[in-house]
Amino acid sequence: MKKVNSIVLFNQKQIRRFYYEEKETWYFSIIDVIEILTDTSIPRRYWSDLKSKLKNEGSKVYEKIVQLKMTAPDGKQRKTDSFSTEDLFRVIQSIPSLKAEPFKLWLARVGYERIEETEDPELAFDRAMKTYLQKGYSKEWINQRSFLPNRSNK
Repeated sequence: MKKVNSIVLFNQKQIRRFYYEEKETWYFSIIDVIEILTDTSIPRRYWSDLKSKLKNEGSKVYEKIVQLKMTAPDGKQRKTDSFSTEDLFRVIQSIPSLKAEPFKLWLARVGYERIEETEDPELAFDRAMKTYLQKGYSKEWINQRSFLPNRSNK
């Protein structure tokens, strides 16, 4: 199984991540996320308390923790609790922090939009069109890749 380590930045702070090519899944260090989304100076302790709380509440997220070796601030490879993107989002929803609120609102908005798109699939095409246009693609380029007939009047 091929493994890839990398770092992603969020608000100019590092979040360590690990990619399993075989599973095509990214895993993120929960300690790094907690450090960014809370005001705590000891994110490991915060995570320890939150982990106990989740376990006591019977959360299934607790069972999804994956220990992966990632490069620690001291440069050494150390095991750290990590989550897939989906499970990380579930944990973030459990973090009672003002810094986490904008992220939770974004998750709620995206979830609501996807539910709307399930009810009306054309909304998904409109969203995709808007995204491609913002990225600089032409309507002609987009329409050539769409299975719907000529949507250029949108």
